[in-house]
Amino acid sequence: MGDRSKIDWTDATWNPLRGCSRVSAGCAHCYAEALAARFSDLGQWGHGIATRDGGWTGAVHLAEDRLTLPLRWKHLRRIFVTSISDPFHPSVSDEMLDRIFAVMTLARRHTFQILTKRPARMRAYLDADDTWLRVARATVAMAVGDLRWSNPAGTDGWWPLPNLWVGVSVENQGAADERIPRLLATPATKRFLSCEPLLGTMDLERPKPGPDLDQGGGASICQPWLIQGLDWVIAGGESGPNARPMHPDWARSLRDQCDGAGVPFFFKQWGEYLPVGQCLPGHGKILGATAVKSGRMKLHCAAPKREVKYAFAECGVDFSATEDSRLTFRVGKRAAGHLLDGVEHRAFPPSSSLGV
Repeated sequence: MGDRSKIDWTDATWNPLRGCSRVSAGCAHCYAEALAARFSDLGQWGHGIATRDGGWTGAVHLAEDRLTLPLRWKHLRRIFVTSISDPFHPSVSDEMLDRIFAVMTLARRHTFQILTKRPARMRAYLDADDTWLRVARATVAMAVGDLRWSNPAGTDGWWPLPNLWVGVSVENQGAADERIPRLLATPATKRFLSCEPLLGTMDLERPKPGPDLDQGGGASICQPWLIQGLDWVIAGGESGPNARPMHPDWARSLRDQCDGAGVPFFFKQWGEYLPVGQCLPGHGKILGATAVKSGRMKLHCAAPKREVKYAFAECGVDFSATEDSRLTFRVGKRAAGHLLDGVEHRAFPPSSSLGV
């Protein structure tokens, strides 16, 4: 959890917060929850935020020892903020957020990426009349005489932070309908989606009435939302022991919608399962598979360069089928790779850090 990350769409992870709780279907197999539970004994970092048998407790702790880490990182980085928490969880106080935003203000050479499943709280915090002033005060206190910083007379030019990208996690259409309108109403330099784990098809092009965003007397608003207001879309399947397969049409739909709107699209991974018709890196398209013996299968590929075999659970060959009867085989996250219809999609929006 240091200054490097295995997450493909970022350079580093920074975890000044620890702890969370489940809020939707995308949280069902949370890797951070399992990790915190594993290290939840007295004296370990997960103590108090998770239990070994019950997962998250709902508490969120500010990790003082990690709060100022980005200030020490000299090389420009894209930094994913709180990969093991939700920064806008109800247990996170405004004072905790003020200090985190103060670090991002001082470390303006970097680009920070924040994700939440609680966009209503994010919008309320970033849009409040006094947030910028509280963050400014926290920044001055943290800078301790830093000559590059002067207390601003207003928000012009630095609020919303030009080096901050804000995003929401959306796993299906229901999550999109609930969260994206609030994201688009949030003041930000760049807005993005993380559609991981992708659990269903999503229409990002249709105009829809948004939820009550408390604008103009609290009336519900109607706008051409979703794809028109986004700067980036990330998509990927689920990994881990209880992963759910992803249908290729779900990812294709997002790819095509982004292409039509000129929005950068980043396909992170297939996850544990790879469907028939997709390419196994180094072997070509998967045509099917044959069970060799209990716990093993042989995959049949269109242009095999070598024999392909993968070991599975002791219970036997692990495969699944989508609603339209498409077979998908559990080959593992690393083997499945990130080629969608044989093509790599790894687009990024332009960086917005100040580089100073």
